[in-house]
Amino acid sequence: MADSNFLLVAALVLVLGAEFVNGWTDAPNAIATVVSTRVLSPSLAVLMAAVLNIVGAVVTGTAVATTIGTGIVKPEIISLPVIFAAMLTIIIWSMVAWFYGIPTSESHELVAGLAGAGLAIAGPSVLLWEGWVKVLIGLGFSTVLGFSLGMGVMTSLYWLLRRTSVSSIRGVFSRLQILSAAFMAFSHGSNDGQKFMGVFTLALVLGGKMAHFAVPVWVMLLCGVVMGIGTALGGWRIIRTVGFKITKLEPIQGFAAESSGAFAILLASHFGIPLSTTHCIGTSIMGVGATRRFSAVRWGIARNIVMTWIITFPACAALGWIIASLLELAF
Repeated sequence: MADSNFLLVAALVLVLGAEFVNGWTDAPNAIATVVSTRVLSPSLAVLMAAVLNIVGAVVTGTAVATTIGTGIVKPEIISLPVIFAAMLTIIIWSMVAWFYGIPTSESHELVAGLAGAGLAIAGPSVLLWEGWVKVLIGLGFSTVLGFSLGMGVMTSLYWLLRRTSVSSIRGVFSRLQILSAAFMAFSHGSNDGQKFMGVFTLALVLGGKMAHFAVPVWVMLLCGVVMGIGTALGGWRIIRTVGFKITKLEPIQGFAAESSGAFAILLASHFGIPLSTTHCIGTSIMGVGATRRFSAVRWGIARNIVMTWIITFPACAALGWIIASLLELAF
């Protein structure tokens, strides 16, 4: 009994720890462009992101949380040690990426960590392919759709405003970008905000504190606040990479990138598809930059980001497997 209570508390603390580093490395993507264009100060942008992340998670349902909690590996196999291993995996990988200022996907860390830990406990049969199909669809949403929408929206805006003065465009889109950044923060909460809420709730069910899986409002609020604190305390490294280093952004480009990324995220959330908001906004920015000229995108920076995305799955699956195996020996 003492061991189970210890594991429950440890798992819940690690979920909040993973949500905190999510605030460091993922949530800043939602506000990076509005900070880089100097439309909002970092403090105001963080405050807006924190509030709208919570709102997005609370009002858009729990379809993504349910997919994460019950659709990636067999729920009957998931145990507190599995959650413990997955969350520790996220914290380790995210902190390494944050140290180098590289935006990483907590979504992919989460599903890979859960899969690796589940494989260590029960073997390949633990994986639920229906949930993994949604993850793969999410990869398409966050890369191909993000880039295509960013390029398409920016091209359309260039054509529609081809006879408008540059000063007028900047003035109008400085105001519109506040709305698009708010839209992006809201959509981030609708997808990413739900994921750790789902894991937190699942831990409560496994620990015998809840009878069935249903995300309480207090869990939504707690996770949202923790993520906001993480963004406020450590998000600047990622804001600098995403907002300043990929390509030079003016308010109109920031508006196009945020609107494109947010639309892709909300569409995925509606169908319960977990996807990477990092990928969405990152590829949208690349698409927007490429419409100016191909060389406007710093492809060396983009390559480093994409390579991190690629190795996240195998690295986090391996970490999850190692940690879960050690925990199984200990408990």
